[in-house]
Amino acid sequence: MIHPYAVAGFLVAVLPLIATPGASLALLVRHVTDNGRRQALPVILGTVTGLYVHAAFAVAGLSALVMHSSQAFTAVRLTGAVYLVGLGVWTWRSASPERHVPTASRRDPRGRPDSVYAQAMLANVLNPKAASVYLTLVPQFIAPHESFGGQILTLATAHALLIALWLLAWTLLVRRASRALHKPRFKHVAVRTTAVVLLALGVRSAVA
Repeated sequence: MIHPYAVAGFLVAVLPLIATPGASLALLVRHVTDNGRRQALPVILGTVTGLYVHAAFAVAGLSALVMHSSQAFTAVRLTGAVYLVGLGVWTWRSASPERHVPTASRRDPRGRPDSVYAQAMLANVLNPKAASVYLTLVPQFIAPHESFGGQILTLATAHALLIALWLLAWTLLVRRASRALHKPRFKHVAVRTTAVVLLALGVRSAVA
């Protein structure tokens, strides 16, 4: 059983990483702005799923293999970069004026919860820096003579709860601007800003 102080220390250490704007926050702002606060749930669930995938890889030792093989790490990094750039390009194109018509007259399949969930999950899974959290921070907070898998699962759950609360807080902040959210110009700017953030994250991941 991991000590509560270890969990608290891990959360303090990982908080700056969570607070740094990334793909999950960009997707949250984009989908909540465009389709309402219900879109926050699939973004949060997808992000949390990605964290558990990295935790599972850490337990299995797969993340260590990636981090210690320059070729494997480069392949994962470039795959994630390509995905983020592609998602940014699609998001930019979705901001074209003809797409901003009343929701009652159209049904965009790309706004489905399962599609949003997949976007958020892949954005997290394909981020090698997220995997590095469980290779650099986690070992500092686990006891070597306790259940390794159980301790990582506990830390991953605490990590998931913290990032879920962070994204929920952003959802409330975004929805407080409800009047502006209904203006086509605001949606257009928000979507284009999200696209730029995703493109920047993809380029940064590719050249890092």
